[in-house]
Amino acid sequence: MRLLPGILLSVVVCATLPADAAPVPDPSWHRVDVGTTQGLRGLDAVDRDTAWVSGSAGGVWRTTDGGSTWQDVGPPDAAGLLLRDVEARDARHAQVLAIGEGEDSRILRTSDGGATWETTFVNDDPRAFYDCMAFFPGGRRGLAMSDPVDGRFRIIETTDGGSSWSVVDPAGMPPAVDGEFGFAASGTCLVTAGGRDVWLASGGAASRVFHSHDRGHTWTVSDTTIPPDAANGGGVFSLAFRNPRQGLAVGGNLGTPTVGADMAAYTRDGQTWLPAGDPGGYRSAVEWVYGAPRTALAVGPTGSDITRDGGRTWTTFSDTGFDSVQCTPDGGCWASGSGGRVATFAR
Repeated sequence: MRLLPGILLSVVVCATLPADAAPVPDPSWHRVDVGTTQGLRGLDAVDRDTAWVSGSAGGVWRTTDGGSTWQDVGPPDAAGLLLRDVEARDARHAQVLAIGEGEDSRILRTSDGGATWETTFVNDDPRAFYDCMAFFPGGRRGLAMSDPVDGRFRIIETTDGGSSWSVVDPAGMPPAVDGEFGFAASGTCLVTAGGRDVWLASGGAASRVFHSHDRGHTWTVSDTTIPPDAANGGGVFSLAFRNPRQGLAVGGNLGTPTVGADMAAYTRDGQTWLPAGDPGGYRSAVEWVYGAPRTALAVGPTGSDITRDGGRTWTTFSDTGFDSVQCTPDGGCWASGSGGRVATFAR
């Protein structure tokens, strides 16, 4: 979705967290930047050592040493593409989503650590604009979402690990509100939890969350308490689920990035959204911290927040701007943003 003049904004696969409740001390970010001027909204971390980022001018980088060094592994002909989402299975297998109208929306895949890439999907409908991509555990099944076409959000699916993609029958998708769309801001407007559940976030004329319990074929939709704003780009930007019932939503308004009032919500049943505490400003991404079931991080251009009570309250711990955040099962967390900025979570 085009959000501001000259700027195009665009997921992270969420898994169930362990049941233990390890304490999380005062957090901070440790910078491990990539040597590029590209904005890095695409982020997928495998563990504390291995992470992938994708950029605003076709770049893809990979680290296998915790960010000490980065390898430029971008597709050779992707210089004009806005790679806003990257989904990685390990250090060798990854997929990136390019966003934009018509053929600008496409998916590329590597199985050799970025040495070679293949294009597995190119959007052939000029009305579609793909925002986010997500995979279920195991990596065979995945989905990507487009802004509404013919009045409904469009979903494509893969059942072979991304080798091929097909459009899902739109009959199971509730109608969109006129002027409702998704935000291609951090790759987390579409997320999964478990083997069947998937959620889709919207903004603009409506601020809602769509939920499917059958891997994206039929959906229900719920309003959230995050205010919509079609004129200035307001609504739900990011979702995170620690299991199919417990989730967080964050967002805001691009026109007022320092305003965090009413910009977070939570659910305890996977579908009913309640007002959460106020983060420190507009936030483009949120993620649960593994091993600490009530702890999550939220990031945006004006800083980073932490909650230790499931989103009821938030505390800003950094004023460094990031666009994306993801945590890994071994206790690591990563963030990425503009100008090649990347950081790991020290705790």
